[in-house]
Amino acid sequence: MTTWALYLLLLRATLTSFSGFASVPVVRDDLVLHRHVLTDDQLNTAIAIGQASPGPLGLYLVVVGYLIKGWVGAVAGMGALATPAILAIPILRLSFRGRTHTVATASAAFVIATSALMAVAAYRLAPTAIPTVPLTIIAVVSLTGLATTRIAPVYVVAAASVLGLLA
Repeated sequence: MTTWALYLLLLRATLTSFSGFASVPVVRDDLVLHRHVLTDDQLNTAIAIGQASPGPLGLYLVVVGYLIKGWVGAVAGMGALATPAILAIPILRLSFRGRTHTVATASAAFVIATSALMAVAAYRLAPTAIPTVPLTIIAVVSLTGLATTRIAPVYVVAAASVLGLLA
């Protein structure tokens, strides 16, 4: 895989998502399932490193690029991550020229589609991300706690980390 092809694939993933992890299904489909240049374990590692690093949620794309092509791939990942921000200004100009309703409708459709894709990707990545029953229980309890209470996520992550180390 060339660096240019890697950049274009990561750019496509970035452009078709509205949050950092909404691009995971596209990345997994292209690089794990079809091109076989990345494994699910490596993708999980990239996501974990991206989560642990300060910066945008999509920062895992830089790690994905690095795992595939080294430093040149990391630069391609960073370029793919930055390109939509650079393109945002012309898009905003167009949206304020009487087309705000069209842009809002398209945005809502993308959010719904990426939510469904994220759910499918999470389901497929779960066996390698949470391989044991105790870790699965910790993940389910943590997700339920976040969804049903107002507990700050930092406390849930800290508690899940301690329990994960004990398990």
